[in-house]
Amino acid sequence: MCIRDSPDFDPAPIAAETTLEDPLTLIYTSGTTGPPKGVVLTHGNLLRMSASVMQSRINMRGDGTSKVISWLPAAHIAERGANYYTPVLVGLEIHICPDPRRIVEFLPKVNPTWFFAVPRIWEKLKAGLEAQLASLPEEQRAGAEAGLQAAIRKVQLEQAGEPVPEELAAAVAQADEKLFIHLRRSLGLNDYMAVSVGAAPTSVEVLEFFHAIGIKVGELWGLSETCGVVTINPPEAIKIGTVGTPVGGVEVRLAEDGEILCRSPFVMKEYRNQPEKTAETIDAEGWLYSGDIGTIDDEGYVTIVDRKKELIINAAGKNMSPANIEANIKAASPLIGQCVAIGDKRPYNVALIVLDPDYAPVWAAQHGLEGVPLDELATDEGIIAAVQEGVDLANGKLARVEQIKKFKVVPGEWLPGGDELTPTMKLRRKPISGKYEEEIEALYSA
Repeated sequence: MCIRDSPDFDPAPIAAETTLEDPLTLIYTSGTTGPPKGVVLTHGNLLRMSASVMQSRINMRGDGTSKVISWLPAAHIAERGANYYTPVLVGLEIHICPDPRRIVEFLPKVNPTWFFAVPRIWEKLKAGLEAQLASLPEEQRAGAEAGLQAAIRKVQLEQAGEPVPEELAAAVAQADEKLFIHLRRSLGLNDYMAVSVGAAPTSVEVLEFFHAIGIKVGELWGLSETCGVVTINPPEAIKIGTVGTPVGGVEVRLAEDGEILCRSPFVMKEYRNQPEKTAETIDAEGWLYSGDIGTIDDEGYVTIVDRKKELIINAAGKNMSPANIEANIKAASPLIGQCVAIGDKRPYNVALIVLDPDYAPVWAAQHGLEGVPLDELATDEGIIAAVQEGVDLANGKLARVEQIKKFKVVPGEWLPGGDELTPTMKLRRKPISGKYEEEIEALYSA
């Protein structure tokens, strides 16, 4: 029996002795660049983070109208902060989705006020909506596509600070009335206050798509070591391509090599039983070295380039961001579910690509391959040609040295917590390189 179930258990003395500096929880890093480390977060870390987010970015109150969905793995600090700790402190309704694969089903039932998801979810939602539009009768499909492209153009003009022509604004308003409002309702995001994405880079194309249909997704950035939060895009002033500005009480600056440093009341206490690692990460002045390379613009908006340890440095010494390459590849075709760019110490870049398990069957049915298993689709010449079109499109937006010269479509699906993805859906680059060594070497030897 748990001690709290005992009739003699009284939590009051324990609560009275607990201080802000006492440990609240232990969160392990995802381990994408090395062995996972135990991040010790205190009660004070969490309380200060939640207060800062609610006061400076997402102003929700426990008045019975604000709702969130708890659905990501509890190992994810962003899940705990966004969907558990902060809602409990503020008094929001928390709806539990026990299976992350059912989140699309839960969204329209709950209509959350604040919704946080990792990039892969937004990519899948976009692919699902594109599949719906692709299945419309030809005349309706053409009108929907025209309205969507007009809305994307409007978003691009607004982001560039340029005026929107009246004719374009009118066309978008009409598309919103006829189409976009129904898409928002179908997703359950027609009455939101803020929608956020984080934990990995999100392509500009994905963000523009959702802004175009009236769902203003804003990127945020943080680490397990900072309670999951450093910067958030203000919902009323989102800059696509950035992760926003520092929340209240956070200082951010760049080291000489471009690494982002931050200092705040919600920086972790330590790495559990690893004083040397703690000292490497937090200096004597309290600055935490994030491990991320980035930039900061004149308005204080931060842009993430990539993880310092994950940069591709090719045989010619050129530094590249694999995350940027991968985001462009995935955004170029809804057929592409996962992509990992490879090229460190190599003469050119190649990629392993995994088909999107939701969109690929739709594409297959439209091309006379209905019912063909995903594993078999990975070897179909038509599918490979369609993926090549997406890769070519993405390459056109990348510098020549960044472009993917060859790729391999890998059978099956990469699942969270598997060999290829962490529980929070980040790529396990080293295990992927080992598991698919034969396929990678074949791309370089062919």
